[in-house]
Amino acid sequence: MEMAKNILTLLADGFEESEALIPVDLLRRVGDNVILVSIKDNDLHVTSSHRVCVVADQLIADVNINDVDAVFLPGGMPGTKNLDNCPAVHNIIDKLNAEGKLITAICAAPMILGKKNMLNDRNATCFPGFEKYLLGATVLNQHAVTDGNIITGKGAGAGFEFGLAMVEYLHDEKTAEELSRTIQFIL
Repeated sequence: MEMAKNILTLLADGFEESEALIPVDLLRRVGDNVILVSIKDNDLHVTSSHRVCVVADQLIADVNINDVDAVFLPGGMPGTKNLDNCPAVHNIIDKLNAEGKLITAICAAPMILGKKNMLNDRNATCFPGFEKYLLGATVLNQHAVTDGNIITGKGAGAGFEFGLAMVEYLHDEKTAEELSRTIQFIL
């Protein structure tokens, strides 16, 4: 049996709840260990852009990066700006990227990767209006784009395609297709 993957979902106040929770749900359905991480110093409670409070599993200061297979950055405003302003978020991205691990971002959050010059000569997508931050990328008008170890998503309406792209990357196409049928999301 395939090993469950360890995925960090980094949550900041102002995140977009469907962009965060749809992929988390899909990954957990295939048995992955998705860890909701609050980027706050001492509070597990994170409030979305639409005032939905989510209780994270752990604080970013307590993350053990050594066993992580992927990191996921949900979008939303001001959530994306809050993620971008957190040095620990950048440290996690840099370490996982250096190890060739999966880096994912949806909606406005791909701007964080673009500003770090991680999208040079790659295909990517983002919420319309944030393309200027995807430095060096070929921006595609698709719901989810996988290029190497980076998956980007367009926005809240792309949550299912984006989450299924993560499942396919971390597992395989068959697992993603079976999950798609199970949840009645047929592409």
